[in-house]
Amino acid sequence: MSDMRDAILDATEARIRRAGYNGFSFREIATDVGVKSSSVHYYFPTKEVLAAAVARRYRERFLSVVRDEIDQGKDATHAWTQGFRRALHGDGRMCLCGVLGAAASTLPAEVLTEARGFFEASLDNLAEQGLTRVRATQVLAMLEGALLLANVLAQPQAFEDAVATLG
Repeated sequence: MSDMRDAILDATEARIRRAGYNGFSFREIATDVGVKSSSVHYYFPTKEVLAAAVARRYRERFLSVVRDEIDQGKDATHAWTQGFRRALHGDGRMCLCGVLGAAASTLPAEVLTEARGFFEASLDNLAEQGLTRVRATQVLAMLEGALLLANVLAQPQAFEDAVATLG
């Protein structure tokens, strides 16, 4: 992957995590990166292709962090909590796919497919770690909700309070 492509993806991810799918334009991304809008179009011909690429990269990166935690001997619930904690404390933002998922009914199909893929892969990963599908759904919902609450209240401790029973 090129440095410019990465910079475009990074700038787009930051904007989506702050303001959702409709919270960015190619012109704004170009300004953020310091290039012309045509340069953004060179790498990503449409907004849908760009947002889908951001969601796909986010899913892969998030799952990699979770797998690393599990490989270090952490249980699934702890590993997933750490992934969401990193989103809050490390990135200071919402889960990218949580933001996209909140607007699922308005997303283009390609973007929705990638956002949905995050949730499906998350549930599958939790199930692979021995959680029932029902428990996996509960854990994922609790983590997404805790992250939302912490962001809305601007109180990171709200995340910790909400997930304290997860272990």
